[in-house]
Amino acid sequence: MTLTPRMRRAAIPLLVFALGLAVLGLTASLMLGRPATGTSAVGGPFTLVNQDGRTVTDRDFAGKPHLVFFGFTHCPDICPTTLQQISDVLAALGPQGRDVKALFVTVDPERDDPKALKEYLSSFDPRIVGLTGSPEAVAATVKAYRAYSRKVPLKEGDYTMEHTALVYIMDGRGHFVGALNLMRPAQDAAAEVARQL
Repeated sequence: MTLTPRMRRAAIPLLVFALGLAVLGLTASLMLGRPATGTSAVGGPFTLVNQDGRTVTDRDFAGKPHLVFFGFTHCPDICPTTLQQISDVLAALGPQGRDVKALFVTVDPERDDPKALKEYLSSFDPRIVGLTGSPEAVAATVKAYRAYSRKVPLKEGDYTMEHTALVYIMDGRGHFVGALNLMRPAQDAAAEVARQL
C-alpha cells in the first residue's frame, strides 16, 4: 500500500507521540532502577520541653527509632484519633518495641504548656512524649521536619490550628524513613516500624 502525502502528514504526530512515549518509558525505567543516594532532609536538631517540664533535645532519642507527630491539645478530631492509632501501633509492637517512643510536638505552644500536654496525653500510650517550647523553638522544629502549621482565627477571639497530619518514622540515626500508614490494621503498621528495630 502506498501512503499518500496526506496520510504521511497524519502519521507524523502519531510517530512523534510514540517516540515521546518510548523516551519517557526509558527515562522512567532508568530513574526507578537507580539506587537512592543521600538521605532526605527531614528532621534535625531541636531543644524543647516535655510534659514533665524537662528540657529534651533530639539527642535524647538518638540510637532508637521513633515516631514524630505534630498536633495540638485543642484539636477536635484528627489529633486524638491519630494518637489513639499510634497507641495501638505501639501496643502491637509488643516487647520488642518497648523502647520505641512517639513524639507529639505541639504546634500551639501558646496554650500547650507541659501541664496541658501531660493531662491530654494521659489518655494514650505512656511512650508518647509531649513536646512544647517557645514559639520560636516550636516553629524551628516544624520547619526542620518540613511540616506546616498555621493559626486560624475563629469567632469571639478563639482560634484553631491547621497542621501537617503526617506521622514521621525516624530511624535510630534520626533520619526520616517514611510516613507511617495508619489506614491499615495496627499490626501491619507496627511491622513497618519494627523493620527499624
